[in-house]
Amino acid sequence: MLIIAHRGASGEFTEGSKAAYEAAIDQKADGLECDLRLTKDNQIICYHDSNTARLSKINLEIAKTNYAQLANEINPYRFDQLLKLAIDNKKDLVLEFKHPVPSGGRVERAVHKLLKLNEAQIRASGIKITAISFSFLATLRNKLAQNDLYQAGLLINNKLYARLNPTSIFAININLLKQNPNLGSKIKKNGGKLYIWTVNDQDDLIFCEKIGADAVITDYPTQARKVLGYS
Repeated sequence: MLIIAHRGASGEFTEGSKAAYEAAIDQKADGLECDLRLTKDNQIICYHDSNTARLSKINLEIAKTNYAQLANEINPYRFDQLLKLAIDNKKDLVLEFKHPVPSGGRVERAVHKLLKLNEAQIRASGIKITAISFSFLATLRNKLAQNDLYQAGLLINNKLYARLNPTSIFAININLLKQNPNLGSKIKKNGGKLYIWTVNDQDDLIFCEKIGADAVITDYPTQARKVLGYS
């Protein structure tokens, strides 16, 4: 079972920051998860919220602010920087596309273009990239663009989404899975891949391993490895 660092080692460092991702690598995470948004001038940054209010003392709307101003105020980590970090350290990537956004599908297209430009390096590194979203339209855009190094999945927090998933990757909320334990078994039986988020509790980590999850997304990579007995 792969251990994916949720916005980096976000339980100990500022989520989505360079420090959080570098710490996740030091903590031997198998992969790095990030949320992707476009700035006003179409730069791709790793940032969960639509604005900066929760993580800083100012309130800037990401989609309405140029990257230069964001860099000066909050210094967000760019996706091209994270991609290079992942390639250099041979870490898989799980990319979450946030919707709805004013830019619509431009964020997916920008990411697909960047991945294509770096295809040789991605292939040479051997990393796998998974794109997930709660949006069905974004998921379909990602599915159409996928190839042997880029795969699409659906974020799932209700049973209806699990039934309607157009991909083979089910990124499921841990609480939904615990309430419906047969759901994970059914997905695996039908050949689906099971990514579970956000898994920080010791018992939940063991539960995920027992049902055959392909990956867990956690805020604490070191803790997860210790609980699961990974070297």
